Amino acid sequence: MHFQLLPGAPESPVLLHVPHAARAIPQAVRDGISLDDAALQDELDQLTDAHTDTLAEQAAAAAAVTPWRFVNRLSRLVVDPERFPDEREEMRAVGMGAVYTHTSRRARLRPADTDPKPLIDAYFEPYAQAVTDAVEDRLAATGRAVLVDVHSYPSRALPYELHGDGVRPPICLGTDAFHTSAELLGHAERAFAPCGGTAVNSPFAGTYVPLRHYGRDPRVGALMIEIRRDLYRAEPGGRAGPGLGPLAAALARLVGALS
Repeated sequence: MHFQLLPGAPESPVLLHVPHAARAIPQAVRDGISLDDAALQDELDQLTDAHTDTLAEQAAAAAAVTPWRFVNRLSRLVVDPERFPDEREEMRAVGMGAVYTHTSRRARLRPADTDPKPLIDAYFEPYAQAVTDAVEDRLAATGRAVLVDVHSYPSRALPYELHGDGVRPPICLGTDAFHTSAELLGHAERAFAPCGGTAVNSPFAGTYVPLRHYGRDPRVGALMIEIRRDLYRAEPGGRAGPGLGPLAAALARLVGALS
């Protein structure tokens, strides 16, 4: 399976969502990518939120009430499960909708005549349904669900970023007007305050909510955590450093406040 739901405590409403930590690309998908191997590895270095799966794992282990985790095991270069699959997605303007046609440097990733539908059908739709099911399960078990999206981002803007001229704080908190309450945002700001400071919706805004619930179900809370990569590893690629521990502790504090 190209994604994994890792169970938490039955009473926990929290679902840590880790969509961009993996580098794996099935060979059939690789065959449709135009980059040579060296260029592909460089693109993976640029776009992979490396070690965010480890961060979520450590936070879950440290939390008093274990959260649930939903982890993508394939690269976002296969499909990006967090994009809108239609014209609502603003990143289509730079060739980075649900199926990327261009790289982070705006070079061609896939041939111009690539049909995205097979990838949407094979990877995007099953993933979206599984996250929806996981949220429904938390709603049925606890009466609410809180999606915490775990990401990282580069300290310097990449050419694909539509809003890269904004401030790049140690921790960016992405919010949604419907699904991110002031209370939820406040918990995150306090939890991550020891990590160097936070900003809201800069340089990345918004957060992931399944389309079935998006803008409709107030029982679903959501928040995006974007961690600047130089806090815990060398860029663009690199092993996790000692900064990962304090970040995991901060995420565990947030989980505790939401449980």
